[in-house]
Amino acid sequence: MKPQARIQATIEILERIDEQHRIPMDGVVGDYMRNRRYIGSKDRANVAERVYEIMRVHARIGWWLKKVSAQDTPRARVLAYVILIEQADDKRVKGLFDGSKYSPEPLTDKELSFSKKLYGQEFAHSDMPDTIRVECPPVYEEKLKAYFGSSFEEEMTALISGATLDLRVNIFLSTRENAKEALEKDGVETDFTPYSPWGLRARSKVYLARTKPFIKGWVEIQDEGSQLIAHVCDAQPGMQVLDYCAGGGGKTLALAASMMRKGRIVAMDLDEKRLARGKDRYKKARLSDIVEIRALSEDKQRKWLKRQKEKFDIVLCDAPCSGTGTWRRNPDLRWREYGPSLEELLTVQAEILDRACRAVKIGGKLVYATCSFLPDENEMQIDAFLKTHPEFKVQPLDKSLGLGSPYMRLTPYRNKTDGFFTAVLARV
Repeated sequence: MKPQARIQATIEILERIDEQHRIPMDGVVGDYMRNRRYIGSKDRANVAERVYEIMRVHARIGWWLKKVSAQDTPRARVLAYVILIEQADDKRVKGLFDGSKYSPEPLTDKELSFSKKLYGQEFAHSDMPDTIRVECPPVYEEKLKAYFGSSFEEEMTALISGATLDLRVNIFLSTRENAKEALEKDGVETDFTPYSPWGLRARSKVYLARTKPFIKGWVEIQDEGSQLIAHVCDAQPGMQVLDYCAGGGGKTLALAASMMRKGRIVAMDLDEKRLARGKDRYKKARLSDIVEIRALSEDKQRKWLKRQKEKFDIVLCDAPCSGTGTWRRNPDLRWREYGPSLEELLTVQAEILDRACRAVKIGGKLVYATCSFLPDENEMQIDAFLKTHPEFKVQPLDKSLGLGSPYMRLTPYRNKTDGFFTAVLARV
C-alpha cells in the first residue's frame, strides 16, 4: 500500500468505529482486515497501530480540533494526528491527501485553514486541562481522582501507552528458565516478571506463533496481573476448583498448571462459544484431563451448580466489570460503553458472588477479581457481600508479595501490569 492508501484505510476504520457503536474497536479492525485479504502484513500492522494511537490521544485530538474550530470527524482526527503527532509538514500532508487512487480526497479550504493553525504546535498545550492531558473520561473523573489521589496524573498517564507483552509459562510442561532459553533460541528475548513466578516479559514486539515454546504449549500470552489472580488462588494438586467466569480459559489454564494436572477444575461461563474456544487451549497445554466445561446458559448446568453446595476448595469469580484496568489494551473503552452500565454491572457482580459462594466448602476460598480500578466494583462490592455473608472473612494477602493487602491492587504505574483487584475470602 502507498502511504496515502494507509491513511485512507485509517480514516475508513475510524468511520466504522463511529458507526458501529456496539462493536469494540479490535472487532472493527479485525472485520475490516478480514474483508481485504490483499492488504499485506506490514500494511495491516501500520494501519492498525495508527488507529490505536489515534484512539490513545482521543481527548487531546478533540481538544485541538475544538481549539482551531474544526468539525470533529474521523478524517479531521487523522489529519490533526498526522500534523501534531507525526509532525508532517504542509508538503507531506498535501501529498498524503492527494486524491489519487485509494487515497483521501484533497484537503478542502476549511481543512487547509485549520491545518495552518496546527503546524508547529506542541501537542501537550499548556492550556489543556489535566483530565484532557491524561485522557480521563468525564464519566470516571470524580471516582478516579478520589481513588488515585495525588498520583492521579501519573497513574492515568501510565494507562495511555500500550501494554507489555507478557507470557505465562505452563509449569506442568516446562520451567520458566527452560521456556526463556527456548524462546531465546527462536529469537525472542524475555525477562522474568517481577511478581508472577510463572511470567516472562518480552523485550519487544514479537511474533510468537512460530516459536517452539508456543507451538508445544509451554507458554501462553497473559498479562502478569492476570497471572497473579490465579497465583493468589494458591490452587494445589488434588483440589476441587470452580472457575465461575472462565471465559476463554486463561485463568483456568493457569490454575490447572498450578495443580500439576491433579484434581478437578470446572470452567463455567454464560458465553458458551467463549467456553468452547478454551477446549483447544487445554489440549495444547496437556491439561484437558482435569477440566470440565459447563455452560451457564444451559438450564441443566444451572441446576447442577445448585447441587454443588460446599463442594469446592476454591471458587474463582473473575467478574464482568467496567474494564477500566485494561485501557492500555483497549483505549476505546475509555470513551465507549459496549455492555451493561456500571449500575447494571454492580448488580450482576453481587449476584455472581451470592450464587457462587454457596459452592465453597468450609475451610475453602472464594476469590473475587475484576480488571477495574473503581472501588464501587471492588472494595465496596466486597463490603456489601460480607455484611450479608458472615460465614466469609477476608484472608489478607501477604504484604511481602508487594501486591497490596488485604486485597491485591495492581496498576500500570506501580506494577507495570494492567489494573486488577483481587480479594480472597475464606469460608469459616
